[in-house]
Amino acid sequence: MPVTPELHAQILRYHHVERWRTGTIARQLQVHHGTVERVLRQAGLPRIGVVRASGIDLYLPFIHETLKKFPTLGASRLHTMALERGYKGGPDHFRHLVANHRPRPAAEAKRALMAFVMVLSWSRRIFLRFSLDARMESFLRGHVQAFETWGGLPRVLLYDNLKSAVLQRQGDAIRFSPQLLAFAGHYRFEPRPVAVARGNEKGRVERAIRYVRDNFWPARTFTDLADLNAQADLWCVGQADDRLCPQDRTLTVGQAFAQEQPRLLTLPANPFVVEERLVVQVGKTPYVRFDLNDYSVPHTHVRKSLTVLAGVTQVRILDAQAVVASHVRSYDKGQQIELAVHVKDLVERKAQARSQRGMSQLRQAAPASQELLNQAGARGENLGSITMTLLRLVGRYGAAEVQTAILAALARGVPHPNAVRLALETQREARQMPAPVDIQLSVKVRQRDGVIHAHRLDTYDQLGTPIPADSPTGSPVHDTNPQGDDDEVKPQ
Repeated sequence: MPVTPELHAQILRYHHVERWRTGTIARQLQVHHGTVERVLRQAGLPRIGVVRASGIDLYLPFIHETLKKFPTLGASRLHTMALERGYKGGPDHFRHLVANHRPRPAAEAKRALMAFVMVLSWSRRIFLRFSLDARMESFLRGHVQAFETWGGLPRVLLYDNLKSAVLQRQGDAIRFSPQLLAFAGHYRFEPRPVAVARGNEKGRVERAIRYVRDNFWPARTFTDLADLNAQADLWCVGQADDRLCPQDRTLTVGQAFAQEQPRLLTLPANPFVVEERLVVQVGKTPYVRFDLNDYSVPHTHVRKSLTVLAGVTQVRILDAQAVVASHVRSYDKGQQIELAVHVKDLVERKAQARSQRGMSQLRQAAPASQELLNQAGARGENLGSITMTLLRLVGRYGAAEVQTAILAALARGVPHPNAVRLALETQREARQMPAPVDIQLSVKVRQRDGVIHAHRLDTYDQLGTPIPADSPTGSPVHDTNPQGDDDEVKPQ
């Protein structure tokens, strides 16, 4: 039986959460135990129970290789191929066993697909365009592409009462979308809605949609949206244009369009700009989210409000009127589209910030380090490496010692960490101090590893001893450190 996503989820939940056995799951869900085993095996779980030898085992390499090349090959055809190679088993048992070895299809991101259809009333010339949404921008973009493909446009465009065109209608009173009115004014056509419940007024486009559904879409394969639209363009000027024109059966649609095209309105000199516009807020990371994908922006624009303008192939990101990033538009899902310069600048910025923090720490510990870095920079030395080296020396010898050593190195005219290290060793040997150990422990760790001197226990025994009358103090023995010396760390 086919395994629905709901059944698949139930089997896995009962197995992992309820710890039910295969037979229990099969009985409760009223499915064959082989179906449960197949689902668990496809989920990567080991086979449960004793594994018996099967006649199919010798043919598994052939089956795996064949299914790798042809993942959708039917079990009946695969059984016939196995019989030709010596397999003796029946088709039903073979089909059951092959189901456990069939590769699972890779997960794909699914998105809704919308079709824009416009048809000329006389010639019945069809324009077909697909998009991933039904927003007003995609709706108007379909108009522009149809006009440009036809080299003109009709004087009147009839619309069904769709929300993209008609916002409100009370009888004959109609309120069109302001964007559609602006678009119609640019191309100088009249938008006209069809009457409610009058299918005869929109029969041409309804039949065109049915023609697309029955003749273009079935068994159609494509790699992406651009490939699908390219196939639609070829179909419109090919098969769709070769059918007979209903207005004049002596002509094809393509021939009728050739007569109708000169009567269309001419296009304006400048096309109507149709871009999706979205105001976005950049977070802590230099990316903006648009249409289920993330696009990079310069790191200088984090925590800012930017505007995204998206066309068919390009996504532009603006700060006021300035374009701060431009990307090729992705119609995928969950992708991160980056420009190499944005990543490079971000990495350099982070490295610079780390270097600046290190220099600030070093300057506070040893003020003379600023002069050493200035002189080293003039000589073309790597300031980041020098800063890190001097900070390690501060942690090993102490800030005062490093300050003195830097002054000594500057006095010698050698602004280099090696000169500072040599001065530190000279200072240590002159004071006959042991070599420092470069181990930095936190306060808690040093307290934990320190030596703790506990109270003498015999002092507590005196609490129960009577005080002699001739005691010089006349007071009981008590703890002289009420704050508790137990937490004090003392050297041996």
